[in-house]
Amino acid sequence: MKMHKNKKTARANDFLPPLSAFEQTGHRIIEGVHPAMLDDETLLKDVIFDFGRSSGPGGQHRNRKATACTATHMPTDISGEASERRRQSENRKMSISRLRRTLAIRLRRDISLEQFVSTPLWEERRSGNQLAINPKHRDYPCILAEALDVAFASEFDMRIAADTSQISSTQLLKIITHEPAAFVWLNEQRKERGLSALKI
Repeated sequence: MKMHKNKKTARANDFLPPLSAFEQTGHRIIEGVHPAMLDDETLLKDVIFDFGRSSGPGGQHRNRKATACTATHMPTDISGEASERRRQSENRKMSISRLRRTLAIRLRRDISLEQFVSTPLWEERRSGNQLAINPKHRDYPCILAEALDVAFASEFDMRIAADTSQISSTQLLKIITHEPAAFVWLNEQRKERGLSALKI
């Protein structure tokens, strides 16, 4: 399977607002490559699209056509939705990006810290103990999935997770807190393990 590759340029439609913090925060364990890390061609083989009429602000012209889009990952039944744009094609792109973010949060790989090797994308973007990424960039779901996988394998000890990822604890937490739903999930998992909640 093809891995998602970094692109130096990104179209405006690839830059999205974060998911709302009320997204479902449970998770399930998976094997193999994380779906959020797959390139579009490979990921979309397992995705179905549902188009419907938009609702809410925008006036009557917004509702005349089926512009809203829901992208559902069939193996996991996880979805991403978009209805803000007037064009169906733009909402389709946004729904895919939101699907990637939701997959990144709700699916966990059961990795071994002793055998863990960072992905090429992670290493390409890392500079020393820093890994700067705009949360609206198309690479963000891939980076988020990897950060959460390592945190999960580290039993949410952020120092161990940061050392494994070869970035600072502050930088690792920043990657996660870019996405409110991911930060909610992180603190819920820490609470279940008797750890204190992290603060931004």
